[in-house]
Amino acid sequence: MMIKPSKVVFISEELERDFNSLKEDDPLKKGMVRAIQDLKENAFSGIQIPKRLFPKEYVQKYEINNLWKYDLPRGWRLMYTIAPSNEVDLISAILEWFDHKDYEKRFNY
Repeated sequence: MMIKPSKVVFISEELERDFNSLKEDDPLKKGMVRAIQDLKENAFSGIQIPKRLFPKEYVQKYEINNLWKYDLPRGWRLMYTIAPSNEVDLISAILEWFDHKDYEKRFNY
């Protein structure tokens, strides 16, 4: 498995505000903090989603060409894409997070 550090960003200021508004003791926030740390250490620490399963909304809105899922506590999922920032660095851009029910809806399972 390739290990490649990355800078982690939120795809929008609104998404970052949503994350920052979570209470520090919220298990979801704790899981996301751990996910962000893992992604900083290795952009490829999630599970890669096959292109044929990409939600159209992600492709249209963010023009992604790769998609990754990071499993959070209690069945929540964090979706992110990896983009190059220069020749050596990567950026892991968090697209959204949601519970299992909304995950199934987004991916038409």
